[in-house]
Amino acid sequence: MTTTTGTAKTAELAEALVRLTHLVQQVFNEVARQHDLTPQQVQLLCLVADGPVGMGELTRSLHLEKSSLTGLVDRVERRGLVARARDSHDRRACQIQLTGEGKRLAIESHHDVTGRLEALASELPPAERTRLTSAIARMVAADAAG
Repeated sequence: MTTTTGTAKTAELAEALVRLTHLVQQVFNEVARQHDLTPQQVQLLCLVADGPVGMGELTRSLHLEKSSLTGLVDRVERRGLVARARDSHDRRACQIQLTGEGKRLAIESHHDVTGRLEALASELPPAERTRLTSAIARMVAADAAG
């Protein structure tokens, strides 16, 4: 049985998560602008920072349609930040990898985003930061399990 208080608490949590999402998006927007990139380009560079990633995985990670991802990769490739490489297991597929300049921008962008987010959370006591980190990890895992 859901009580009015329970419904109010659920709405309060949802509203807080929406406000947090807007704040994180604002940080991505500011960092992207600082590096003359779009937020999606920053996300793409960060996703590819650890090594080549296939287009299918990028489509799922960025929540984009295949044609939208192709356009995004085309624009970043024209800037010399990524390169397409043939997948060694499937000649029809390609993987996206960073160029030297792309790696530099990915590292800088990631550092700037995480630094700003850490600064925003700096007022939280360590125990609250740990609980928040754990709660977010569980939410992300539940979504991934889906």
